[in-house]
Amino acid sequence: MRLVLLGAPGAGKGTQAKKLIDKYGIPQISTGDILRKAVADGTPLGKEAKGCMDKGELVPDSVVIGLVKERLGQDDCKKGFILDGFPRNTSQAETLDGTLAGVNMPLEVALSVDVDFDVLLKRLTGRRTCKQCGQMFNIYFSTSSKEGVCDKCGGALYQRDDDKEETIKKRLDVYRAQTEPLIGYYAAKGILKRVEGVGDIEEIFRKICSIL
Repeated sequence: MRLVLLGAPGAGKGTQAKKLIDKYGIPQISTGDILRKAVADGTPLGKEAKGCMDKGELVPDSVVIGLVKERLGQDDCKKGFILDGFPRNTSQAETLDGTLAGVNMPLEVALSVDVDFDVLLKRLTGRRTCKQCGQMFNIYFSTSSKEGVCDKCGGALYQRDDDKEETIKKRLDVYRAQTEPLIGYYAAKGILKRVEGVGDIEEIFRKICSIL
């Protein structure tokens, strides 16, 4: 099974990806993870990426695609893979399709986890993290017993800067502008599937498995 996961920040892609890995025994390919590993290992593509990052520049698509291609050549990808966080726009999707066709591993499903933006805002801006143990709560959906205090260790809860409303709205605006068009792109290719990412996690997962 060769799958790309689509969905806005906070849609629950990461949670569902972990469950898919366990069920189908295929790896999740996160471009952030393979980029960091390539830089740490000092591979040729890693060195090229590091040069861009050190200058504060975006890593070129050609480098990211090259890293993805190298990762797909590893043994654990023979049964399939889950792409998460890439492609981010239609230009990257077109390049990726060409690369995958070249190694006879075309995508079979583009799965979009759909959540209304007002729900996403509450999921993300409502997060509160324990300064002591890192446990997370949500003031809208999963509150702590005592406001501002972690149920797990009694530490103080706080809102991270990247969970503040202004930051979250910017992230969602970027998603709308750049990544949401991928839904139309994969629909036109006939491989798009959609699932509503609201409600019980296990029920969402059952729906995904039924789709797949």
